[in-house]
Amino acid sequence: MAAAQTSPLPLAGITVLTLEHAIAAPFCTRQLADLGARVIKVERPGVGDFARGYDERARGMASHFVWTNRSKESLTLDLKHPQAVAILRRMLADVDVLVQNLAPGAAARLGLSFEALHDDFPRLIVCDISGYGSDGPYRDKKAYDLLIQSEAGFLSVTGTPETPAKAGCSIADIAAGMYGYSNILAALLARATSGQGCRIDVSMLESTVEWMSYPLYYAMDGAEPPPRAGAAHATIYPYGSFAAGDGRTVMLGLQNEREWRAFCVRVLERPELADDERFSSNGRRQAAREELRQQIQEVFATLTSEQLLARLELAQIANARLNDMHDVWAHPQLAARGRWTEVAAPGGALPALQPPGFPDGWTAQMGAIPALGEHTDALLAEFGCDSDEIAQLRAQGAI
Repeated sequence: MAAAQTSPLPLAGITVLTLEHAIAAPFCTRQLADLGARVIKVERPGVGDFARGYDERARGMASHFVWTNRSKESLTLDLKHPQAVAILRRMLADVDVLVQNLAPGAAARLGLSFEALHDDFPRLIVCDISGYGSDGPYRDKKAYDLLIQSEAGFLSVTGTPETPAKAGCSIADIAAGMYGYSNILAALLARATSGQGCRIDVSMLESTVEWMSYPLYYAMDGAEPPPRAGAAHATIYPYGSFAAGDGRTVMLGLQNEREWRAFCVRVLERPELADDERFSSNGRRQAAREELRQQIQEVFATLTSEQLLARLELAQIANARLNDMHDVWAHPQLAARGRWTEVAAPGGALPALQPPGFPDGWTAQMGAIPALGEHTDALLAEFGCDSDEIAQLRAQGAI
């Protein structure tokens, strides 16, 4: 277990104002909050971030929202109200980072672009997160995670030969959120020297294409792209999913000839296969994968998944169980390392995974998930609105 924290988190004292919804920007700013930043989330009055309504699976709250919005303060404010931008500009005097993933061009139309703000707030870092970037022919296209996975080529290499498949989580949003987060950290470091803020323009497309660099280079100069191979590897065999005799699926992967021989001797208990010319190199095993798969499955059908995993461990062959979400909640490795904690939420405390990779001696900020508009009155008062002005804004439906 980590030692007790003896110093403030690195972003303590940093304030982030975020005009965000869905996943990419909220995921970015939650990472900043984990590191100690104060994150003020602006939401639409009455409905809030539309991710609040995706489902009610997390004890009455939406699973996506719970994941990406802990440790934030919720301010409801109608950005179309005549006083809204003036209120935000009043707040920006004390803000270090402005993050937004509004519709393309919306922040600029509100006068909240980096160019419109820089003269008055020279230290302000502005991070714009969008589907395709702030210019170019695709700037105004709608960009949902599935669509970006498709445009970035991810679906062309994921799935079975017959059917493409998207990733089961929002990888394009996650990629953009993490590049926003890392570049904000870099901008804060640079500002410590220069005293100047900057603009960060992160697109989901560019973030996901960066993650696609291996298949891009593999298909360079017109070469054949890697095929869709399900849970198997496109170019290595045996590698992927195999059924044990109890019906459970076991994943395994071989990387070299030493492992192939150990697999034949200790797992299959058929040492003669190690010297069979049909399977004497990865290229030959790949070419004869159906024939080899049949021989592997004949042996695996006689073993339970636990017996098979034990043999793979003994042979030092990389392996894994095919866990579902219930298995992950109860994963013994996460429990042994004390990775679970709790965060407060309007419907009661919820379990939460502690941020990966925190240095020893740091304890992440794991604050409550906010109710919609929970901090509106306190924030408006903090930034100069008196009680009459707050009451008027509420009467007008602006907050």
